[in-house]
Amino acid sequence: MEIKVLVDIKTRLGEGATWDPIRQRLFWVDIVDKRLFSCDEFGGNLRAWHAPQKIGSFALRDQHDGAILALEDGLYTLDFNTGDVEFLISPEPDKPFNRLNDGRVDRQGRYVFGSMNRMEEDTTAALYRLNTDLSLETLETGINTSNSICWSPDGSKFYYADTWAGEIWSYDYAMQGLPTNKQVFCQIDTSDGGSADGSTVDSEGFVWNAKVYSGQLIRYAPNGQVDRVIEMPVKKITTATFGGKNLDVLYVTSMSEPPLPRFPGDNQYRGSVFAIYGLGIQGVEDTRFKG
Repeated sequence: MEIKVLVDIKTRLGEGATWDPIRQRLFWVDIVDKRLFSCDEFGGNLRAWHAPQKIGSFALRDQHDGAILALEDGLYTLDFNTGDVEFLISPEPDKPFNRLNDGRVDRQGRYVFGSMNRMEEDTTAALYRLNTDLSLETLETGINTSNSICWSPDGSKFYYADTWAGEIWSYDYAMQGLPTNKQVFCQIDTSDGGSADGSTVDSEGFVWNAKVYSGQLIRYAPNGQVDRVIEMPVKKITTATFGGKNLDVLYVTSMSEPPLPRFPGDNQYRGSVFAIYGLGIQGVEDTRFKG
């Protein structure tokens, strides 16, 4: 195994690593600097698009050359060719103390995303799903900070976390209807100050979670047991995804500054995007939003 710095651009709050198998490019955001980035599998040919607000997450579109952006106050469309950003829908027009946060596209091509309490102090947030006809559903409420959204390879299991709850949950996830049978998938040891941030799954059905503030990338077996722990070069890692032409490179984002004053700084590699080679494991293709 080898960990390399793929892109060193000191993202203030790097998040949302997503591999596009069509373009063969990696996408991620800097939430605080309001930019969506893209590069090739080796970190070259860097591109960036600017948004008018913080970008919590995004969904690459299947039928359009662009993305859906989860900005602070709602969903917007981004045109990759023109850079134009247009308002689509707001799930929480009456909650200015929230902003939109983590999100990914499910195996059916629907965009599942959540909100968060801005100060991470109250359970005012929720989880939503944007369907392909652009209708919106509420999937879960009573959340502080939405995170760790991902699915099993066949899409039948859904994983989700409230960052400060100290656990990741699993749900039964069907083609239609709301997620059901919520269970604790795994407990997060928060004694070192770390907590569950972004997750992805590999082709064997194992869940990889970026444990932010502790710098540990943890692989969980389908039964929730810890299978492997990788110590990253920085503490504030945020999310991961598999990519590269063989889906065998694990890309990991990080932040260069803490979002809240109680967290310390990091070393010179802070804010970088990392690539992990030689794991001997393949991922599952990220799905595009089909709306």
